[in-house]
Amino acid sequence: MLTRDPKEKKDQVQIFSIDQVVPKDHILRDIDKAIDFSFIYDLVKDKYCLDNGRPSIDPVLLIKIPFIQYLFGIRSMRQTMREIEVNVAYRWFLGLDFYDEVPHFTTFGKNYTRRFQGTDLFEKIFEHILEQCFEKGYVNPELQFIDSTHVKASANRHKLQKVKVQRATRTYQKELMEEINKDREDHDKKDLKPPKDGGEKTVEKTVSTTDPESGLFHKGEHKDVFAYSVQTSCDKNGWILGYEVYPGNENDSVTFSDFFKKIESFEPKTIVMDAGYKTPYIAKTLLDKGIIPVLPYTRPKGLRGQIKKSEYKYNTKDDSYTCPESQRLEYRTTNREGYREYKSDPNICKNCSRLEECTKSKNRTKILTRHIWQNYIEACEAIRYTQEGKALYKLRKETIERIFGTAKESHGFRYTTMVGAEKMRYKAALTYACLNLKKLTKMMKKDGKLGGDPRKNRGFILDKVQNILLNSLNEQTLHQAYA
Repeated sequence: MLTRDPKEKKDQVQIFSIDQVVPKDHILRDIDKAIDFSFIYDLVKDKYCLDNGRPSIDPVLLIKIPFIQYLFGIRSMRQTMREIEVNVAYRWFLGLDFYDEVPHFTTFGKNYTRRFQGTDLFEKIFEHILEQCFEKGYVNPELQFIDSTHVKASANRHKLQKVKVQRATRTYQKELMEEINKDREDHDKKDLKPPKDGGEKTVEKTVSTTDPESGLFHKGEHKDVFAYSVQTSCDKNGWILGYEVYPGNENDSVTFSDFFKKIESFEPKTIVMDAGYKTPYIAKTLLDKGIIPVLPYTRPKGLRGQIKKSEYKYNTKDDSYTCPESQRLEYRTTNREGYREYKSDPNICKNCSRLEECTKSKNRTKILTRHIWQNYIEACEAIRYTQEGKALYKLRKETIERIFGTAKESHGFRYTTMVGAEKMRYKAALTYACLNLKKLTKMMKKDGKLGGDPRKNRGFILDKVQNILLNSLNEQTLHQAYA
């Protein structure tokens, strides 16, 4: 039956409070119960004059505005203010009534520039929310998942210039050189002399003229774009523990050392990472600290049709290799990159029936290399082959990869409209704070009355898997891998 309402209610006057029109199950109600935002006053009190000057906008209201933006994935501050004007739930969360004027969209930007720029305010907000998650007993940092995701920078990929910059020195260069010289001494070789140029080499780098702090990123079939790399760590239940922002053209294995300092304080026992982190130095760093690295299979490198390196057998007793035709490759030297070089006898190789499959060298000499820290990689391989290691690695898609997917789909983390690494850190801090806050609210609500005892979840199953892994990889197993 078709019904028409003849009454026009647009101009009808009613008496009610703003609290009555906000749905009882709205997420902002739950967030308001879960977190007391008054902690912000202590963080910003030194940024304001306490006894003179014009009255400021309430700092809590000011910080809650970008929280709304990132929580609901609103694309800009201008659009956020428009949404606040008409959304009663947003007004209720900010403490505004129907007649309060919404701040101008430039208000937050001006306050950021004058008060918050160059501070760690947003990182402290992220840390405070994380502390609340710890206090509720939800977070277990013993098992961590680390990866990075790229966020497109606000930079035209056609506006660029080529510049020569000094190649960055590896953070572990001094330690590596000490190990190299020790290895050379063990093989009766002289220590390597410092390079004549001091090791300072210049490389050509593509730099954006719009956002020089971003980096040119290319992966697979994607176009070249300027982007930032946000390295992130989470626990087995998806709680974000830490993050750091780097140029998009820096490899994960290079930035790991700096990022590891931030998460080391959580005292992880096991860290799961993808193939980008599978380097001898990272494996050594973690294993020397008693942390078990779970790393994936990596496809062997080399030319098609050539004998694979895995077909050459390494002899630990006399430090040599044996080729598939039972010929020896003897140690010759240890180079500056930390690789031992093993060479075959060309007089024997020239008569070998598999010479074309073995080497394309004109002097008919096969050269194999082995890193001085290769034993740590082999220890990681021993971990990878265990059923427990395989089970933990599969959880990446349910933890760190899910976080990246949610952040990009629902919270505007595919790109940034702001310029500079500092503003990218502010964006990452608020995005991850919102993700943790949503999760905290959901967990507390399931526990009952937003504050009950933490319920038991599937985390105990992962604890069991991790304990099996720790027990199965006893000292004897690792000793065999190191040997």
